[in-house]
Amino acid sequence: MDHNFETQRRETYDTFKQSKGVSLPKTAVVEYAFFIEELDASWPALERALRLEGFGTRREKDGETLTAWIGPIPVTPEDIWHWERIATSIALKHDFYPDGWELAE
Repeated sequence: MDHNFETQRRETYDTFKQSKGVSLPKTAVVEYAFFIEELDASWPALERALRLEGFGTRREKDGETLTAWIGPIPVTPEDIWHWERIATSIALKHDFYPDGWELAE
């Protein structure tokens, strides 16, 4: 399956357009969620690759999702997309697919 980065980028930018009037912090830790697509995908290889790029990682209790976080970074569509693109490119190489992002609490 080919991944459409342009659609993903547009969704991130649209999130900011839809949040007009919402008070956002200037910086935050941003979490990106990825779900496993292939049963034989290597969790450790994905985690290693993400950590080499500066992300922290956490396997979620559902057994299907890995969360990668970065930051604090500026809360702008450009900065969030920059890191989202990096993390997604890594995840796709390891048979994991993006499932959104959020500001960490």
